[in-house]
Amino acid sequence: MKYDKNNIFAKILRDDLPSERVYEDQYTLAIMDIMPRTKGHVLVIPKAPIRNMLDATPKYLLCCITTVKKVGQALIKTFNADGLTVQQFNETAGGQVIFHLHYHVLPRYKDKELTPYPSEVANISTIKENAKKIRAVLDQ
Repeated sequence: MKYDKNNIFAKILRDDLPSERVYEDQYTLAIMDIMPRTKGHVLVIPKAPIRNMLDATPKYLLCCITTVKKVGQALIKTFNADGLTVQQFNETAGGQVIFHLHYHVLPRYKDKELTPYPSEVANISTIKENAKKIRAVLDQ
């Protein structure tokens, strides 16, 4: 299927929409999810127009998963999480809603379930505060 250059992540990458960025390199961007399913929920996206994992080159898959690991380690440290869930969906039947490759990186805690999706838009000041904490750990 064709890539939609007007999806929300394409708009974020063009700076047409705001985002709270926590990490960026030449190939990937990590941003706070505005409807977090848990404290510290981050999305990792490639900077290239890639619809989903099925369309990605091995190089972009490697770059994305490397960023997922880096951010995931920072999330565990930042929020004293007990574990980590990484989610990635492909096409409508696979649960994909936004058709730009993205990984959900979710800190997890013993005996605490994720908030159901879609959750409510979080308080922006809380999102910014959490992003600042994550960036501080990533900068160490």
